[in-house]
Amino acid sequence: MPQAHYLNALNLYRKGDLALAEQSLKEVLALQAKHADALHLLGIICYQSNRVAEAAQYLQQALSIAPRNVDYLNNYGLALRASGQHDAALKGFQQALSIQAKDLDIQLNIANTLLTLNRFEEAATYYRRLLQIFTKQNNATQGSVRAALCHCLTTLGNQAQLTGHYLQAETCFQEALVHSAKNDVEDAALHYNLANAQRELGKTTDAALHYQKAVQLNPHDADIYNNLGNVQRELGQLDLAIESYKKALSINPKLYHAKVHLVHQKQHCCDWYGLQDDINEIRQWLETAPEAQISPFAFLAMPGTTAAEQKICADHWLNNRYASLIAQSPLLNFKYDLLDKKPKIKIAYLSADFRLHPLAFLVTELIERHDRSQFEIIAFSYGVNDHSSARARLEDAFDQFYDIRNLSEIEAAQKINACHIDILVDLTGFTQTSRSGIAALRPAPINVSWLGFPGTMGEITTVAPTGKQALFDYLLSDAFISPAGSAGRYAEQLALLPHCYQANDSQRPVGKAPTRASCNLPESAFVFCCFNQTFKITPDIFAVWLRILKTTQNSVLWLLDCNRWAKQNLIAEALAQGLSADRLIFAPRIAIADHLARHTHADLFLDTRPYNAHTTCSDALWMGVPVLTCVGDTFSARVAGSLLHTANLTELITYYLQDYENKALYFHNNRDILATIKQKLLASNKQSVLFNTQDFALSLETIYQSMWQRYLD
Repeated sequence: MPQAHYLNALNLYRKGDLALAEQSLKEVLALQAKHADALHLLGIICYQSNRVAEAAQYLQQALSIAPRNVDYLNNYGLALRASGQHDAALKGFQQALSIQAKDLDIQLNIANTLLTLNRFEEAATYYRRLLQIFTKQNNATQGSVRAALCHCLTTLGNQAQLTGHYLQAETCFQEALVHSAKNDVEDAALHYNLANAQRELGKTTDAALHYQKAVQLNPHDADIYNNLGNVQRELGQLDLAIESYKKALSINPKLYHAKVHLVHQKQHCCDWYGLQDDINEIRQWLETAPEAQISPFAFLAMPGTTAAEQKICADHWLNNRYASLIAQSPLLNFKYDLLDKKPKIKIAYLSADFRLHPLAFLVTELIERHDRSQFEIIAFSYGVNDHSSARARLEDAFDQFYDIRNLSEIEAAQKINACHIDILVDLTGFTQTSRSGIAALRPAPINVSWLGFPGTMGEITTVAPTGKQALFDYLLSDAFISPAGSAGRYAEQLALLPHCYQANDSQRPVGKAPTRASCNLPESAFVFCCFNQTFKITPDIFAVWLRILKTTQNSVLWLLDCNRWAKQNLIAEALAQGLSADRLIFAPRIAIADHLARHTHADLFLDTRPYNAHTTCSDALWMGVPVLTCVGDTFSARVAGSLLHTANLTELITYYLQDYENKALYFHNNRDILATIKQKLLASNKQSVLFNTQDFALSLETIYQSMWQRYLD
């Protein structure tokens, strides 16, 4: 009798008469309370009627009678999931699958539940398997499975990107694109995210291709154009980069960082049309739009910006980009070794530029000369290994050399802390490929900023009693760059070296001197030179140079050939001022040893302002070339002056452009005096304080010891 009632109920259910079917099933249960199939079907009807709690109760009762029934387990899981009990649902599905391992419906239910639980990696594993099977079967479900898999992969890619796991992010986005064939805005986002990951990995050509694909699919996204401009810039395609930034700004005029990028690349190209108006607008944003992401490095190169503005810029940059990372620092719960009688203080140098790079030319001998009886010297490198002799020498110089390029900020900080570092010295700062966020996590008790970024690294707004916290405890400088009364320009405490803040390598290799003809220099001409990058050349400084050339007969200006657009624009400006193009000579980029060797043909190095020659100044002085500078008020505008002051060449330091111009003419007209300076340089370089790396190391170590003792006290 109960079975007949059940079959009647089943027939009613199949006809879609759920109410009568439910009534009939209850009659079955009145006759036989443990009728498993009736309980199961009653659970299904409740589930389909959105009474999920009732459904789960009936299905649970059915399972108490037949605990290994796969259909019961599967439907029980569906009811639990619908009621929000996702973990319990997953267990039910997994139990069903353990009994019937090849059931595709159960696998799909597990995948969907894992997705709901945000267990994307596990869900993706199921979706991959199901998609492969459904594609072979031409199953109609394959579309939704494909979409779910893409969602998992996109989310995993975004998570990896946020945590700095760029290889994993790249893999996820690439796989998502394989399975997605929408060719719409969603695919544009995938191409954009993939390109972002590839750019972080140094795969700029690949990144550019995917940004371009993203632009094709979504031509109205300003961020895509901005990031396309970034990789075009890195590929040396400055004209294309400028157009991409302009396009970004035409879509979103408030994409502040695109405007900053545009201005900086125009400076690289010596394209000065409308430049000052753009710079003035960016300076106004410091007050009117503190949320604007203005690169501190680009900002300090903009003529007219003050030290106070540069600090505000750095502060805003920190608050906009580092606040969330800094907030994670207490959660990492780093411990420090605070022993007063440590056998050695552990100094770590953090940089992207342990390679064939100006930084390496400055610090390598210093690293070699550090006192190993007092210090352990460790490198944490997150830049490209160029396999150069410069890289090999640096790897040999350090006691330990760690490549942390593929580690996230948090993982890198954990690695540094695990090495029990006492003083962490950031040699890159807010320059390209900056990862100062590692220092922001405070893996060492003391943070020091030095060399890479010529200025303050700023402070972040906090809930501390002072309301501010500097990113770095100390900034290494000197009394010329940071004179008395300038401390307020810096977030950090100043640690002043006794001479110049810049280290130098007295073992830098010098090649064989080339002929003047091979350098395209006239045999008898007086050679003014400037080997600074072209973004440092400003309209006012170039106007001075052209006036000098006009005033001096048989003279040329020897410049570094940084890019063809700068060369074209500088020549065009010279022609507009009545000078012939052959008065400007452009030196191609060559190996550093050969570059140093060709300095022998330069008579006087003309410095730039507000961003001085730094390494290029010490290169020139090392090769006996006098450097004429015009000192400004900001850090970057005082470095050449510091180098000259340390070299006891104060007669080459000026403070006003008119004096700078007059002095250049004076040295041109009094070549015997200039020759005396050159002889003095060449004769004294080996003994000069400026190039005495051993003394520099001792001075720096004294500062490190003072920092450490002050921290312990």
